[in-house]
Amino acid sequence: MKKVTIKDVAKEAGVSPSTVSRVISDSPNISNSTKDKVRSIMKEMGYYPNAIARSLVKQKTRSIGLVMSRPTDRALANPFFSGVIQGIAAVAQEKNYSILLTAADNYEDEYEEALKQLKVGRVDGLVLLASRINDDLIKQLLENNYPFVLIGRSEEFRSIPRVDNDNYMAAYTLVEKLIRSGYKDFSVLAGHKDYVFTGDRLKGVIDALKAHNLNINPDRIEFTDFSFTSAEESAYKILSNFNPDVLIAFDDLLGMAAVQTAEKLGFSIPEQIGIVGFNDHTLISYFKPSLTTVKIPIVEMGQKAISMLIKMLEDTSYKGEEKIISTEIIERESLKFK
Repeated sequence: MKKVTIKDVAKEAGVSPSTVSRVISDSPNISNSTKDKVRSIMKEMGYYPNAIARSLVKQKTRSIGLVMSRPTDRALANPFFSGVIQGIAAVAQEKNYSILLTAADNYEDEYEEALKQLKVGRVDGLVLLASRINDDLIKQLLENNYPFVLIGRSEEFRSIPRVDNDNYMAAYTLVEKLIRSGYKDFSVLAGHKDYVFTGDRLKGVIDALKAHNLNINPDRIEFTDFSFTSAEESAYKILSNFNPDVLIAFDDLLGMAAVQTAEKLGFSIPEQIGIVGFNDHTLISYFKPSLTTVKIPIVEMGQKAISMLIKMLEDTSYKGEEKIISTEIIERESLKFK
């Protein structure tokens, strides 16, 4: 089959090849009626503009890099990241942008790869899917004026384009509700210490307990990697040494691991121990017993983050903003409020 060229489209549309080129680049000098006519003929003839050539002309790739902040296999196994990427992909498709994932086994490689994508012009901007303490990548992005949006909060840089929920208040509100329901003996299955949201949620838990003259033994707080195996090991360490009446997991994946570990150790859920997670991915409600959780609209976070970045790329006067999304507590079988 003969390959359709720009000249073939021009001939069929009764316009010059340069006019077709201007339609492809969405030139404001071409009328909407001509654009509609040419685009219709392009579709009928099966002509697709060369994306690489277009990017060279416009110096835009229409590609956005996603920085995973951990190896791809572990990240994609976590309901949070799959939900965020679902939201990003939906908007990217609608706006005709492609996405490029960046992940690495360590922060140094991740840092280098993310910056390389921008320096060589492989992507137009980045969405950072998590924030670390002392994040040098954010510092370099700001110093070089690279477009990016953070999902999360930076400890060092206060005014940057970002989408987040208030992790401190979400944890604080959860603990207050648990205390009102009669829970007094708390343990925490926290995330990795490197991530800002881990510290925010832990501070919320500790401050809420202090406000009610309660404390938590540091030995009852386990920091863990975001993998099911690591979470099981950390949950086992807590539950085999202590007898809490409630365990707060800072991620639904950790919460599911805690439920499974508690059952293996003979705990009755929620009669002997209540377990609550964070995020509320769609699949969590199908887990048995279903997980009580703090619902964070993770798909919406992805949608808002990429929408903000695209607006920054297409309107250079727009520098982004801070968008804080609300949360709510969803009660299910693993913990009952009174």
